[in-house]
Amino acid sequence: MSYDLVFKNGTIVDVKAKTSYRADLAVSGGVIAEIGRLDGEREVDCSGKVLCPGFIDAHVHIESSMASPAAFAEAVLPHGTTTVIADPHEMVNVRGNEAMKYLLDVSEDLPVSVYVMLPSSIPSTPFETNGADFTSKDMEAWIEHPRVLGLGEVMCYPDVLAGRKDIMDKIALCRGKVIDGHAPGLSGTDLHRYIQAGVMTDHECTSFEEAEEKRRAGMKILIREGSAARNVEAIVSGIVKKGLDTEGFLFCTDDKHLDTIEHEGHISYNIKKSIRLGLKPEEAVAMGTWNTAQTYGLAGVGCLEKGFDADIAVLDSLENMKVLEVYKKGIPSGHLLKDRAEHESDYRGMMHTVNLKPFTEEQLKLHTKGKVPVIGLVPGQITTRYLKEEVAAENGLFCPDSTYSKLCVFERHRGTGNIKAAPLKGYGITNGAVATSVAHDSHNIIAAGDNDRDIMKAVEMIQEMQGGYALVQDGKDVGRLPLPIAGLMSTQPAKEIQRRLDAMVQRAREMGVSEDCDPFTTLSFMALPVIPELRLTDKGLVDVKNFQMIKEKGE
Repeated sequence: MSYDLVFKNGTIVDVKAKTSYRADLAVSGGVIAEIGRLDGEREVDCSGKVLCPGFIDAHVHIESSMASPAAFAEAVLPHGTTTVIADPHEMVNVRGNEAMKYLLDVSEDLPVSVYVMLPSSIPSTPFETNGADFTSKDMEAWIEHPRVLGLGEVMCYPDVLAGRKDIMDKIALCRGKVIDGHAPGLSGTDLHRYIQAGVMTDHECTSFEEAEEKRRAGMKILIREGSAARNVEAIVSGIVKKGLDTEGFLFCTDDKHLDTIEHEGHISYNIKKSIRLGLKPEEAVAMGTWNTAQTYGLAGVGCLEKGFDADIAVLDSLENMKVLEVYKKGIPSGHLLKDRAEHESDYRGMMHTVNLKPFTEEQLKLHTKGKVPVIGLVPGQITTRYLKEEVAAENGLFCPDSTYSKLCVFERHRGTGNIKAAPLKGYGITNGAVATSVAHDSHNIIAAGDNDRDIMKAVEMIQEMQGGYALVQDGKDVGRLPLPIAGLMSTQPAKEIQRRLDAMVQRAREMGVSEDCDPFTTLSFMALPVIPELRLTDKGLVDVKNFQMIKEKGE
């Protein structure tokens, strides 16, 4: 029998048995038709090469790449990713139901399969102002969609433990589907109560000990390696040392910028890094393919076996993990990406989302006396430290320097005029300011700088672009990247976004931003009040561990 396409003499990774073997693999009609010694109408010589299932990202916010869904697919497919499970809570925080419709519509026929989790926490806490609501009633319209797999990361775990109706209604609606978690540092009795409520996964583990406890409690652990949050080394090293079964461990990126994807890879990087840490290669591949397909009930993907989709990553070797070619349902990635075009109509309803009330420099002043709350960056992580330190001041007003930057958040959805400021330690910017409308998860405008004039200028640039990144030095625009789709994504191709971003990262480094953090991704997490320890929102400082606002002096 002759087949449409045969991969000859390749080494096939068996993700079920965690072994590899030599064979030919035949494809017909986009599906794996046979494995053995075979002939086809078209043959690809894979001698000395490795065939893996296409990689699957178990949890990603496409918006964090700053690319539209189509441009995101263009960026990750060459790195072997053929399927992603997206939680669109970034764009849904801005546009609600309209954003859900946008994502499901524009991702319908992409060369990367996009499945969706319904965002559970819009907004993530009551300590911030976002742009839209997304209730259990709203979810009912989407729950039966064939590409909706369940409930997105349940971030408000105190609400779950308290049995609050809003989140419990959402969990109840998604019974029988996957319910993703988000519970950094949660342990002991509270962890078990969280799981008993129905939560099944977690991607917030930053240590092996945390991951091991949650795995023993029954959770599937999504090991994250993004642009800012990097947890593979800590967790996989522990797995290797203890010789743990990897069945309950999956890989995700969560938030990864285009420049990091280009320079490192996507899920391929999680796998490659794990192999270098001593994990058996076939186990690492399974964690980025089969384990995820099994956890999320994805039929026909994640395995190279007869009857499965011909989603295939061709590698030079398991040691190097260099992706040579990618096939989606038997079609080479180059053919899939050719002549793809987006139209302005695709973005309808997602533009013009920056509604900033006029403000003055006076509103940026931060009164200080004695020891004050300071947000301390943790190198290589998105967690922060809640510090209390004395900072430089003049006439009772905070004076930023190379140690303590001024961090500001400006509400940009409802025109409230909310503006809050706090000292940020470890960012390092001097003689300038950085601003962005990407500020997890409510996506107000966040800025950091060493002087108010440049902070104001950077924020004004964001408003002018209707979303994006801005760099200002000495009152001058020294870098901008427009992100007009919900203030989060660009309308440009991936390569153009990356070119601009590379230049802006380099300029930010020249302005003193620490090598220990990503200039934009790290900044974007400083307003996220569900990751410990201290955050700043448009309503003020949030003590995340105690889940409460910090009262300002005089309140």
